[in-house]
Amino acid sequence: MNRSDPAAITAHRLGPLVLAVLLALSAQACSTAAEPPPTTRPSVATTVSSPSPGPSARASTLDPGPPSTSHSAVTVLTTLPTVPSISPGATSSAVVPSSWLTITTAQVTDTRATVTSTRITSSSVRVPPPTAGHSTLPSSWSSTLHTSPPPSWTSTPAPAQGLPAGLAGLDIERIPTSRSVVALTFDAGANADGLPSILASLRATGVPATFFLTGRWATTFPAGVRQIAAAHYRIGNHSDTHPMMTSLPREAISAELTAARAKILAAGGTDPLPLFRFPFGDRDSRTIAAVNRVGYVAVRWTVDTLGWQGTNGGMTRRAVIDRVLAAVRPGCIVLMHLGSNPDDGTTLDADALPTIISALQAGGYRFVTLDALL
Repeated sequence: MNRSDPAAITAHRLGPLVLAVLLALSAQACSTAAEPPPTTRPSVATTVSSPSPGPSARASTLDPGPPSTSHSAVTVLTTLPTVPSISPGATSSAVVPSSWLTITTAQVTDTRATVTSTRITSSSVRVPPPTAGHSTLPSSWSSTLHTSPPPSWTSTPAPAQGLPAGLAGLDIERIPTSRSVVALTFDAGANADGLPSILASLRATGVPATFFLTGRWATTFPAGVRQIAAAHYRIGNHSDTHPMMTSLPREAISAELTAARAKILAAGGTDPLPLFRFPFGDRDSRTIAAVNRVGYVAVRWTVDTLGWQGTNGGMTRRAVIDRVLAAVRPGCIVLMHLGSNPDDGTTLDADALPTIISALQAGGYRFVTLDALL
């Protein structure tokens, strides 16, 4: 040091003081960096990546990064309560309570999620991928991950069983097939006198059948409706009051079918849609179109046994059997009735049924319901 230089003398004397100040500033900076993160309640947008639906998609995870192509991303608003301080570099794994999450827009298909949190600050939440030992939300919290579907879903009702396009404008007289199958069908519009015998014959042989019920019959004989439904036989719509449909306007036709369906369901029956049979077989192109308009396919028959005419009408049990056997062919639809003849009280269809079944089986035929049309 040049002792004759005033500037050098001043620098020599101030050196220790400058060093002390620098050390103090350095210590303060270190202290600030070591302070724990603030314990605020940040509100941040976080991305939930939910695996695409499938057998392996059993849990969803919170993922702050962009979703992969095999995940569907949804956005939630996560409000975090006051949390304990976490030292820099430390991690904490915990289950997020349902009260922490408020879903604003979501399409989540699973009911579980895993959360691993670390270094929570007031400006961001970083959530690393789940590691071994992570916790899973219990199934009782599923309500926090399920929300109402988008408006386009809620505004469109679930589609009912539709009318096959190829059956519109038709009154089907046989099932279009080359297989040796027969559909036994029973109309119910009067009484239920033949029902016990018919159900017993079908049950004994294991043969399926289709029952066309009117709304009035369903209301009068609800026990019969329940018996048919309990045996898993197919139910179709036969109108409400059994009118001549060609005499009705389109609105009245629709009302007939709607009322009948409601009464069948109210009595404990299964949904008759989309099978309908015109009362008396009375129809034309206009009435068929009206029926199609409300979702029904019109089903006629290949052969009418005429058992409903009774002995007063010249029919016998043997005549009923012969009519069926003479008309049978692949896809044949047989029309019979549940009720008795109102004049003589006979139930010729019910009486002839066991022989009809055994004769057709012996001829290589098996039985189907009219669902074969659909």
